[in-house]
Amino acid sequence: MDAGSRSIPSEKSRAAPRPALQEAGSRPYMPPLSSGSRNPSAKCYGDRFIPDRSAMDMDMAHYLLTEPKKDKENEVVSPSKEAYRRLLAEKLLNNRTRILAFRNKPPEPQNISAADVASSHHAKPAKQRRHIPQSAERTLDAPELVDDYYLNLLDWGSNNVLSIALGDTVYLWDASSGSTSELVTVDEESGPITSVSWAPDSRHIAVGLNSSDVQLWDTSSNRLLRTLRGVHEARVGSLAWNNSILTTGGMDGKIVNNDVRIRNHVVQTYEGHSQEVCGLKWSGSGQQLASGGNDNLLHIWDVSMASSMPSAGQNQWLHRLDDHTAAVKALAWCPFQSNLLATGGGGSDRCIKFWNTHTGACLNSVDTGSQVCTLLWNKNERELLSSHGFTQNQLTLWKYPSMVKMAELTGHTSRVLFMAQSPDGCTVASAAADETVRFWNVFGAPEAPKSAAKASHTGMFNSFNHIR
Repeated sequence: MDAGSRSIPSEKSRAAPRPALQEAGSRPYMPPLSSGSRNPSAKCYGDRFIPDRSAMDMDMAHYLLTEPKKDKENEVVSPSKEAYRRLLAEKLLNNRTRILAFRNKPPEPQNISAADVASSHHAKPAKQRRHIPQSAERTLDAPELVDDYYLNLLDWGSNNVLSIALGDTVYLWDASSGSTSELVTVDEESGPITSVSWAPDSRHIAVGLNSSDVQLWDTSSNRLLRTLRGVHEARVGSLAWNNSILTTGGMDGKIVNNDVRIRNHVVQTYEGHSQEVCGLKWSGSGQQLASGGNDNLLHIWDVSMASSMPSAGQNQWLHRLDDHTAAVKALAWCPFQSNLLATGGGGSDRCIKFWNTHTGACLNSVDTGSQVCTLLWNKNERELLSSHGFTQNQLTLWKYPSMVKMAELTGHTSRVLFMAQSPDGCTVASAAADETVRFWNVFGAPEAPKSAAKASHTGMFNSFNHIR
């Protein structure tokens, strides 16, 4: 189990509260002053043009230098005499005509075949390695951020607005303008806020509460559209959208599909966890749902196995996976392979595992050495980013599938509980128990900007005009 506790502000912080999402001072990045070193394993050939006296026959060299030169142009030599002279030189001199002897021959090229030489003319130039900044681009204060591993308090919408829950309040930070607005502050009986998630249209947002209710808000008008009550018996710590279906996961171990377009919103219930559901993610196709819980279990649910009758209620999982030895909160579906899922375990597990969700097979497991809080795939490259807790509280960038570390980003002083990715996939926001939000240009710019046409939305909330 990865115990999460809500931080209690001190008397000093109550007296002088910090404004939310304001610029915080950060230390400038200083590049390491290290120069490249020579490879110690490389062979040293020295200067091969200096003659080696120990390899020379000095008597033979003296003879060749002092041998009288004959005027071969005027000398007439019979063919038999010339043949005898040539044969005598071969036997006595062994055809040695060089005076100086050198130590080494020029080094031969290694492991190069004719095919390699031919193909090198047509090979593409090597791709330049991307520079990964080691310091955050920007740091914002996030006072009263709840230090709880099981919650999900950060999300970045396709409208380029970051939503974050700080205590009883949801704030919206516009990444384009840098402006901050307050969406809602709930009362103490309902709070604190335990989860936030943007709807696919990035206009509406779902807010999970400690009281077990879920609120749906219209951010364009700051209007509460409806409240989903009676879905769970305890706090709602995880939310996931699949078109107009809002999937909620609670401390009661239940997972519920809610169709937000209709009055009787509960359409399916998934029961498989015995403890709090702390991770929920729909696959890109919307056909599979991954859920992780504090019972150390990972479930894969398939839409094709869902009951067509809402009254039937519960649905059977496709896979029930118990390889992790701690809570499973970090879930990330691969953007370039639809059936590949990455999961991360808590402090007693510390592993990132990769799964084939069609077969349920574990493809790889990597021990990271610390609690895995969140996972994000790079949308443009085969890379995976993980955030961690004690001891380094770092973000680690991995190359997939080799899982070689490409970078470790440090700056947070407490565990990095939440991460969210910008719409273009380049920037990652991280929120930590040190009450700061940091922005990292870790994934770089995409190779070519894609002109995306505006998606036409069916207006899933249009029917809420008469619902209160």
